[in-house]
Amino acid sequence: MNAGELIRRAEQVYDKRLKQDLERTHLNYFVAIEPDSGDYFLGRTLSEASAAAHAVYPDRRYSVLRIGHHATVHIGAYK
Repeated sequence: MNAGELIRRAEQVYDKRLKQDLERTHLNYFVAIEPDSGDYFLGRTLSEASAAAHAVYPDRRYSVLRIGHHATVHIGAYK
């Protein structure tokens, strides 16, 4: 599975199963989603969510999203 497919599948899991509850209970957290199993891992930081997923699935790829945001990370300056 290429990166685009991985992201698309993880976003589907998020939108269909997780979005409503997580945006109410864990806004601004990060969620790592392993799309084959549908398992997900929460963290206050991207590193925490990623490490939790890697601990369970060290040989699988997963996608990390920021709950309640359009982008996982924001790069740049604000005026």
